[in-house]
Amino acid sequence: MFTNEQMNDVFHALAHETRREILDHLRDQPGLAVGELAQQFDVTRIAVMNHLRVLTQAGLVTSQKQGRSRHLYLNAMPIQMIYERWIDGYSAQWLDRMSLIKQVAEAAAKRTDTAS
Repeated sequence: MFTNEQMNDVFHALAHETRREILDHLRDQPGLAVGELAQQFDVTRIAVMNHLRVLTQAGLVTSQKQGRSRHLYLNAMPIQMIYERWIDGYSAQWLDRMSLIKQVAEAAAKRTDTAS
């Protein structure tokens, strides 16, 4: 079960532009080393590490130590869980309404055809 606190952590992590950009880099280059990632930004390595801490706490980044370096990976499951929680629920409601509108429009078109 995905708790409200976990959801809050994910939304907080995604709220910052640099953190979203970090996730984009990790999506495009899985296993990127921390040093290589830090070179992509005009901030200090410590700033990047702080962003990584927030992303890791939210479960959006995992890492694997290989020798002296740490390699980073995107974990998209928290985003998928939010998608399923929010988007799927709302889209189902709209699909029901669109289906009803379609039925009403088809019935109106049928009455117009029979009246002609």
